[in-house]
Amino acid sequence: MAARRGLLIILSSPSGAGKSSLARAIREWDPTIQFSVSATTRPAREGEADGREYHFRSHDEFNAMVKNGEMLEYATVFENLYGTPISPVEAAISAGKDVLFDIDWQGGQQIRDSELGMDAVSVFLLPPSIEELQNRLQKRAQDDDETIKRRMQKSSAEISHWAEYDYVLVNNDFDATLGQLCAILTAERQRRTRQLGLSELVRDLNTEFEARAAK
Repeated sequence: MAARRGLLIILSSPSGAGKSSLARAIREWDPTIQFSVSATTRPAREGEADGREYHFRSHDEFNAMVKNGEMLEYATVFENLYGTPISPVEAAISAGKDVLFDIDWQGGQQIRDSELGMDAVSVFLLPPSIEELQNRLQKRAQDDDETIKRRMQKSSAEISHWAEYDYVLVNNDFDATLGQLCAILTAERQRRTRQLGLSELVRDLNTEFEARAAK
């Protein structure tokens, strides 16, 4: 039996605030953390492989998964569907494995509202300024100017959901932010409600006390 139930680590931010880089770094800090591989209807980018970065699915395939109750969460982002298959997530947390979600506020909300919500810890990442947010989008050179403009326009709506999260980190210094996230996960893993077998341990301790008193 696992010593504790696994965590569902929800990491969200506006595009360019650094959540993907932070997600990679936290898995280097603890390689046992599993990354939740989402399903998506968007085309694969150069260098991406099905089942590694994403499960690439057609709209019909994706909608069938939703209809059959196979998705923990899903949302439409820039005209494409993204979602999390539920079966591997349930298997991981039951085995005491933490699962990391690099998702937007819509997906995070659905997970928190689901039957697995009690296993979730949510972290929202803010940029130090809007100017810096735009600079980061431009420097990563993944999108054309029009897409960057759309992402910037959406950022205001995304940031408005910051108060729905358990923790909010301002990503001004990457190493410092990573250290804060590691501290959060270390503490959350020790919550009383996540540790299995504590009631039995306390019962055994009380039995020992009673046995000593009886001598």
